[in-house]
Amino acid sequence: MPHARRGAASSSDVPECSPGFAQSLAAFRVYQNVELGLAPLTVEAYRRDLLRFGAYLLRRGVEDWSRIDANLVQDYLVEQSALGHKETTLARRVVALRMWLRWLHITRQVPADLTALVELPKRWQRLPKTLSLDRTAELVTAPDLDAALGVRDRAILELFYASGLRVSELCALREGDLNLAAQFVRCLGKGRKERVVPLGRPARVALEAYLAELRPRLVELGAQRGRWPLPLTRATRATIPLFLSRTGGPIERTAVWRLVRREATRRGIPGQVSPHTLRHSFATHLLEGGADLRVVQELLGHASIATTEIYTHVQTRRLKEVHARFHPRGGAASDARRDGK
Repeated sequence: MPHARRGAASSSDVPECSPGFAQSLAAFRVYQNVELGLAPLTVEAYRRDLLRFGAYLLRRGVEDWSRIDANLVQDYLVEQSALGHKETTLARRVVALRMWLRWLHITRQVPADLTALVELPKRWQRLPKTLSLDRTAELVTAPDLDAALGVRDRAILELFYASGLRVSELCALREGDLNLAAQFVRCLGKGRKERVVPLGRPARVALEAYLAELRPRLVELGAQRGRWPLPLTRATRATIPLFLSRTGGPIERTAVWRLVRREATRRGIPGQVSPHTLRHSFATHLLEGGADLRVVQELLGHASIATTEIYTHVQTRRLKEVHARFHPRGGAASDARRDGK
């Protein structure tokens, strides 16, 4: 008999849970949709993950949520890890479980917030890929400004690094979200939470060039193709996506990913460089420059400070590398002395 496709919500893939747990998930789904504004695919993925936890509780005879404790949760995570799931799958299941436990506390179904019981094991955490300051500068200035879309591409890369936006947030921007005089951008993040992020001078200059030289032509082209309503007034222009494709339509996320990878390849930057690499570099460079962790959390739009804290591990890793390379009793420096260099 063929195995069910992994991720499919079949009866063999997702064992049965108790009626009480099923009712809890139904109410939790409403919370995810209405209060958090999560995408339908995300809500469905979390539901499947939590059904597995529900089946585990059923096997353990637990129907009173207040009986959930650290040992119960850790045993479940050990069981999931032993099944050979990918780290990303395990991490998502931890996120789903933490979110459900927090909701139980918010809705007063349990007296205490149990999310502290569910820590993502350090061995599951992958440090984000970042670029050095020099490599970042090479990447954001890589586009050829004489190319057809070069001015737009430079503005996109400068904005990524200046603001730390997610690719979905950048694609959703409208011209009205920019305030170049005050040098800030307003974006709508996860859970439809709005935040304001300052912009530096290089990003402002790149955006001004794009808005003056290229975007008006792309808007006109899109209007001719019926993408935007006519006449094109100032009010309607402000509601049109900020970044447009070569045909005048909204730029797609996949096109932005290709743009970043193409320019990274042109500059000889190794590895899988993505828009998120610039977001990670933005956060890491701020912390290396002395920024407060809470400020970086606000700029990135992280709901939890624990998510932002991973960048402190990146800093620690870099410090170790520098120490090993240059300390008199460290790696490279001591090796050179030993070899008589």
